[in-house]
Amino acid sequence: MPTTYTDDLRLGHVLADDADSLSTSRFKALDLHVVTKPDLTPVTDADRSVEEGIRRTLSRARPRDAVLGEEQGSTGHSQRRWVVDPIDGTKNFVRGVPVWATLISLMVEDEVVVGVVSAPMLQRRWWASKDGGAWTGRSLMKASECHVSDVSRLDDASLSYSSFSGWDDRDRLDAFLALARRCWRTRAYGDFWSYMLLAEGAVDLAAEPDLELYDMAALDVIVREAGGSFSSLDGTPGPLGGNALASNGRLHDQALAFLGALPDDVHDPDVEPRRPGSVHDLSARRRPAPAGDDPVDRH
Repeated sequence: MPTTYTDDLRLGHVLADDADSLSTSRFKALDLHVVTKPDLTPVTDADRSVEEGIRRTLSRARPRDAVLGEEQGSTGHSQRRWVVDPIDGTKNFVRGVPVWATLISLMVEDEVVVGVVSAPMLQRRWWASKDGGAWTGRSLMKASECHVSDVSRLDDASLSYSSFSGWDDRDRLDAFLALARRCWRTRAYGDFWSYMLLAEGAVDLAAEPDLELYDMAALDVIVREAGGSFSSLDGTPGPLGGNALASNGRLHDQALAFLGALPDDVHDPDVEPRRPGSVHDLSARRRPAPAGDDPVDRH
């Protein structure tokens, strides 16, 4: 019999309910405490409180499971591991922007089998479990199924991202801009929001050059169960590669080619070599921007 994760998914919702109560009570609080971590990203007392609350509940409900959290690292040793980002979008949270969420997922070995993304200020939640589809709604009983788009051409695609700086830091900005110029529309929805819009079919591509496992795990299973693809920039499926490309599936290889992640394999006769004018030739595929326009800001 196939393994089902219904009880784990229900627990994920309980954890998200508790997290929402804690995070919303601290959003825009006048006494919100913010410090800068060694990696120069902000962390608030809300981040810490949410993760501590999730860990307390898991210690009672799943005492044998391991936990990986952004603020407290890894604890326990088990094939089953809960992965938690207490507030994805902390910079938004600090500035009073309501686009942030708690990300909760369960991995069995290296596969994400349950994911819950809860954005209380948007009054939205998304979730998925292995072979159970992806869903969005206010509760398990009031939900609609998520499906990715069927867009098959980059010229018709909507691309979402977080910022240019990460691409620039890793010498991939030219490749990213080349992809962006080919797409019909680009918007920096950022963080979890890019991937949830993709799962709903409102966005067709989302990519980020530098991420941690806790940033991606919940997003991975939701995108896949909605019918999409989730991989690292070298094309390896899953959330373990330190970066991400998510798509509706039809556009995945095209986007990977632009991001320089599909090298020629001279030993495989079935792999078509790169040649001038192909999708792999970035310079040939770039569109000149009209004078005075931002090259990726298309309305």
